[in-house]
Amino acid sequence: MTLVRSTLLFALLFAALVSARQPQRGAPPPPPPPGASAGQPPGGRGGGRGAVQTMTLTSTAWADGGQIPAKYSQAGDQVSPPLAWSNVPDTAASFALLVHDLDAAAGNGTDDILQWMLWNIPAAARSLAEGVPQGSQLQDGTRQISASGPYYRGPGAPSAGPAHHYAFELFALDATLDVPAVGASPPQARAAVVAAMAGHVRAKGVLVGLFRRSP
Repeated sequence: MTLVRSTLLFALLFAALVSARQPQRGAPPPPPPPGASAGQPPGGRGGGRGAVQTMTLTSTAWADGGQIPAKYSQAGDQVSPPLAWSNVPDTAASFALLVHDLDAAAGNGTDDILQWMLWNIPAAARSLAEGVPQGSQLQDGTRQISASGPYYRGPGAPSAGPAHHYAFELFALDATLDVPAVGASPPQARAAVVAAMAGHVRAKGVLVGLFRRSP
């Protein structure tokens, strides 16, 4: 009897020891090592180049969300507005600017009107002066197009209906883009620039302006 009791006691102790060594069901997982977050390996961002930071894009012609003066529209002199930006990442090798009418459908209705697109703006640039000259490629290497040609196309929303929203989107890229400014239609050139930008955007700034023609 004594031997049976001793054997039973030993079996119970052994079972308790094994149970203590196994993780409990429903218990939270151990915390990740310092510098790691859920779903990402330690010391990085999933192998990527990091998050896209925010730049500040402004114009002395209007405040963000304000009315674009007629001077910069099709109803006026149609000169490009002055722009300036800051908080640029150190990795910037060039800039691209996309200006489009968010409220005007183009093509088959899945796109909008391209007011202006510039790419390969030099990395040292922090502004665009008012009245950028026409031409597919400027002296500093900047290339440009619009729905009308190689120049700035000003806002032209009609007086009937609400004002249109015109987005000025500036991208800081870690490369220059091997996309010619001639030889393709504006929609094709725009698509080629956007495709070439993929994976190279390090920062972005946005300025919005409203416009409609006077009755």
